[in-house]
Amino acid sequence: MNHRIVSLIASATEIVCALGFESSLVGRSHECDYPQTIEHIPVCSSSKILTKSSSADIDDQVRTIVKDGLSVYNVNSKLLDEVSPSVIITQTQCDVCAVSLSDVEKAVCELVSSAPAIVSLEPMSLGDIWIDIQRVADTLGDSGSGGELVSNLQSRLESLRIKTQQIPHHPRIACIEWTEPLMIAANWVPELVDCAGGVSLLSKSGNHSEYLSLDELAASEPEVIAIMPCGFDIDRSRREMKSLTSSPQWKHLPAVRNERVYVTDGNQYFNRPGPRVVESAEILSECLHPGCFDFGHRETGWIPWRPD
Repeated sequence: MNHRIVSLIASATEIVCALGFESSLVGRSHECDYPQTIEHIPVCSSSKILTKSSSADIDDQVRTIVKDGLSVYNVNSKLLDEVSPSVIITQTQCDVCAVSLSDVEKAVCELVSSAPAIVSLEPMSLGDIWIDIQRVADTLGDSGSGGELVSNLQSRLESLRIKTQQIPHHPRIACIEWTEPLMIAANWVPELVDCAGGVSLLSKSGNHSEYLSLDELAASEPEVIAIMPCGFDIDRSRREMKSLTSSPQWKHLPAVRNERVYVTDGNQYFNRPGPRVVESAEILSECLHPGCFDFGHRETGWIPWRPD
């Protein structure tokens, strides 16, 4: 069966490509940027948020828009109709992370004449990610490729877990998903920490990420801190750390005193519930156990943080 796929979430685009259906993509979201070979595909959404604003300003914008019951994204209904999709993939996990199901349903009802099937993903844990991959494969009529991809990803993570379990000390790590206001990463991240040989602080797998105070962070005494703001690359994340590093408490954190703070590319890795969760776990293992693991992610997936 020949499909015409529109993916309105970056992780779903990666799933579609990993399943072997890249040539069937006819539309993508403004945040879909991997693999690079999809750059020619029409962009069917845009953000209402001024993304070049500071972390605090972005948070304020999101809160204001969501409070009014509005989406933080626009969907180009006219373009959706023009590309005539047979399948549209979106999500319901987070209205801030990608185009929501309600936006897509509205766009389809208003204009899209091709009557596409809508697949809505809702990942909260690694198990959910495997289910979502299989759902996409099933929808595209290739269940076998879904099972094969899931099996491969699970095998790679289990191989890493076996290696890290042999290391005597598993450092306590705080994974920061937003810097101002401070937010701790949850969802699938604690499971990645476990695979990488660490102990995740202040969050549980399967829960939404939550705000916390710097006092709470300090009280947890993290041996390691990984900075992974949603949607930010390494350079942007490092710039946005000033709200943390300017606090008198910052320099007293064990991770800071022992130079165990790392800035990661949260946008490309940790914030995307797709095939690259394995690389995300590898990045954590390199940060948690320096000298024990080298998957080649330093400088591209993470850098050590040092004061200016």
